[in-house]
Amino acid sequence: MKAAVIYQKGDLPQYSDFPEPVSKSEDEVLVSVKAVAIKHFDKGRAGGKHYSSDAPKEEGRVIGGDGVCLLADGTRVYGMGVSGMLAEKAIIEKDRIVKLPSALSDAAAAALPNAVIGAAMGLRFKADIKPGDVVFINGATGFTGRMAVQIAKHFGAKKIIATGRNPKSLQDLIKLGADEVVPVNQSDELFLTRLQEIHAVTPIDVVIDYLWGHTAELILASLKGKGSFTHKTKFVSVGAVTGDLIQLSAANLRSVDLQLTGSGLGSWSKDQVRKLFTEILPEMFQLAADGALIIETVEVKLKDIAELWNLDVIDGRRLVVTI
Repeated sequence: MKAAVIYQKGDLPQYSDFPEPVSKSEDEVLVSVKAVAIKHFDKGRAGGKHYSSDAPKEEGRVIGGDGVCLLADGTRVYGMGVSGMLAEKAIIEKDRIVKLPSALSDAAAAALPNAVIGAAMGLRFKADIKPGDVVFINGATGFTGRMAVQIAKHFGAKKIIATGRNPKSLQDLIKLGADEVVPVNQSDELFLTRLQEIHAVTPIDVVIDYLWGHTAELILASLKGKGSFTHKTKFVSVGAVTGDLIQLSAANLRSVDLQLTGSGLGSWSKDQVRKLFTEILPEMFQLAADGALIIETVEVKLKDIAELWNLDVIDGRRLVVTI
């Protein structure tokens, strides 16, 4: 079969012939792959930079963690891969399959799940979002951030504040449901002051953070109390686009009713992952099929994987390989 294969850590994936995978238990099934989205997560794992990365095997390793595929009877599903998914054939787990609505395209169905995992899991299980909450999304102009705005609105957020750099992308967020946008490419003083003003008028219940780094430091500083009662804020770290480390004052933690947590592989319970496949993803796929979630993709072919691996996809779209 043809596949996208990494032979050495840090190399570009190659369009190569690779042995067809074989299921090793009754819990696994062989599928024909239709579409796979390329995410920061996939690139991080392929390059050995994500904490869940495996070293490439001597014979190479097929990349890609999930995608849209066909079961032997022709049923179209989203599946989580046991083997790499960027290939004509793959092995997926039987208990991590979601049947797809017929109205949803392969590309949209492949693009959505990682963003749902990066948004809905944090909002629902780490932030325990409630209708009427004020939600602050840091780094919302990328694909997952745009989904987070829409999903937070679906979950009943009263007000959504979103940050980003690109002025056009920030205005797009207003169309997607954000109530206010705050540019991050301004002085620290202006950024901090605006956050403090927002928090004073409409106290922030939930922060979903995709950037970490310096903007996370400023957001946390904006919540710092002065010794009186404070509003409870749940800060959920989902990504670290601008840096893996921050400097955090102990006084900042002690002076405010703050819940600081993360949402990612290893942070969820088995029951929460089960609900992802039985409740959350089916709901989000149907919303997308009904046009209630806006998904923008750029479709490419598997044979062009080496040339397109580092393609800079702009305006919050997701790169999807169709097979």
